[in-house]
Amino acid sequence: MLAIRLHAFGPAENLVLEEVGDPAPGPGQVRIAVRAAGVHLLDTALREGLRGPMPAPVELPTTPGREVAGVVDALGPDTPQEWLGRRVVTHLGFAPGGYAELAVADLSRLHGIPAGLDFAEAVAMIGTGRTAMGIVQFADLGPGSVAVVPAAAGGIGTLLVQYAKNAGATVVGLAGGPEKTARVAANGADLAVDYRDPGWPAKVRAHLGAGAATVVFDGVGGDVAREAVALLGPGGRHVVFGWSGQGLHDGAPYLVDGVSEQVLGPVMMERAGGADPVRTLELRALAQAAEGRLVPAVQRFPLADAAAAHRALENRGTTGKVVLEP
Repeated sequence: MLAIRLHAFGPAENLVLEEVGDPAPGPGQVRIAVRAAGVHLLDTALREGLRGPMPAPVELPTTPGREVAGVVDALGPDTPQEWLGRRVVTHLGFAPGGYAELAVADLSRLHGIPAGLDFAEAVAMIGTGRTAMGIVQFADLGPGSVAVVPAAAGGIGTLLVQYAKNAGATVVGLAGGPEKTARVAANGADLAVDYRDPGWPAKVRAHLGAGAATVVFDGVGGDVAREAVALLGPGGRHVVFGWSGQGLHDGAPYLVDGVSEQVLGPVMMERAGGADPVRTLELRALAQAAEGRLVPAVQRFPLADAAAAHRALENRGTTGKVVLEP
């Protein structure tokens, strides 16, 4: 099979397409003929040699990628025959291997893809959608709420705008540049503003009039977060799930005592509850997509162009979830 391989940590150019052996599923596993593989900002950090939230450093050489969708083409021992030929999507957890024509996954992590969702959309919901479902647990959205969403043209931001609108909230979406701002407006935001414009906070205040923001969904950090938090009224919440605008090497998000709450992975899982909180959030995300309430934005690249996908993601040149298609 063909797979993207990383032999040395460093720039995106280190991602190369190679012929490697086909993987074989073990007991309780399936092999998936991959039709879409998700690309995450974390993948770019791991490529550089950063450990991030991973339990151990990445061992080289490796095939990156932890989110895949496709068709089951082989079964391991003790795997029910009914899975053969099914359209499935899965998050591989801490195991890499997604940027390839074939990938092996545990049966316990599989989901059937709902009718009406294509493979790339399913990948978006299993990773980005799951995260969005985890984030919205920390905001009581409804009529009268005013949600500010920085990076609203991104994969998570797109879904947060839709979710907040579905809940009846007024939504202010922030994005960088006129093209992305237009996408945010088309996605349903009540106000879409370019955060590269120094006067953007004044535009938001003019739109809200005597009102104020009740929640800021912040995955950006830095100056954008600082100015967005200043838009909050009394009792407003700053829900922090990342700080990509400060760079991958900066581990200090912008926080305000009594206002900000970090809701990274473990906190999301604790709030989701249940025996398998990860799966709980995945099921919620897929259900929202199956019902048409959430429609992920997807930007597609050929598998061979994984390096270009990484560069675009790092340079803020993407909109929606980035997906590789073999």
